[in-house]
Amino acid sequence: MRFEAAAVDSPDAQRMLTEYFTSRELGFVGGEYRVVHPDPAMFETPAGVFLLVRDEDERVVGCGGIRRIGDDEQGQPRYEVKHLWLREETRGRGWGRALLAELEVRAGAFGAATVVLDTNDTLTAAGALYRSSGYTSVPPYNDNVNATTWYAKRLA
Repeated sequence: MRFEAAAVDSPDAQRMLTEYFTSRELGFVGGEYRVVHPDPAMFETPAGVFLLVRDEDERVVGCGGIRRIGDDEQGQPRYEVKHLWLREETRGRGWGRALLAELEVRAGAFGAATVVLDTNDTLTAAGALYRSSGYTSVPPYNDNVNATTWYAKRLA
């Protein structure tokens, strides 16, 4: 497995995001899932980065990004993890944890003091990953109608 920075509007990124949004829509409980396509400028250096995950055969099998969303309560840079997703056949290999860790490293290189993310409680494996990676529940920092839980992690 390896990570590759890509433009959000590149064909591979668009394919992964389409698969991600479709999987979320199909499994969403509690209303209608609202699809919000990411603004490519938000995932370009230094505002952020979007990563593709390639398997040992060089197939694109996942994605995730970070973007700057302002400052935390201490006035230090805060970045948000977005669209962390892997195809079903890759799960259980630790690749989600590796992708999350890589996104944290990239956020730290951009100067992030805090990384935040939101998720839905129906994504139990995602919630377990975030909590076991050091994220703690925080009050909502956005108005994402798809989210039921918000997390944060101090990097610095």
